[in-house]
Amino acid sequence: MTVASAEAGDPRALLRRIAQQRAELDRAESLSVRRARNSGLTWQEIAGELGVTKQAVHKRYGRS
Repeated sequence: MTVASAEAGDPRALLRRIAQQRAELDRAESLSVRRARNSGLTWQEIAGELGVTKQAVHKRYGRS
C-alpha cells in the first residue's frame, strides 16, 4: 500500500488492510528474530538490522 492509495477509497477498508499488514509484519519479524538468534546473531546485531536499540529488541523478543 502506498500513501497515495491510502488517500482514496473507503477509510474503513484501508484501516483494516493496514491492521492486517501490521499483524503480518509482526509475525514475520518475530520469526526472523527467532531464526537470527538460532543462527547465532547477537541481540546487538539483530537490533542494528531492525534499526532499534539492543534493549528494545531484547525486551520484545528476549523471553520467546
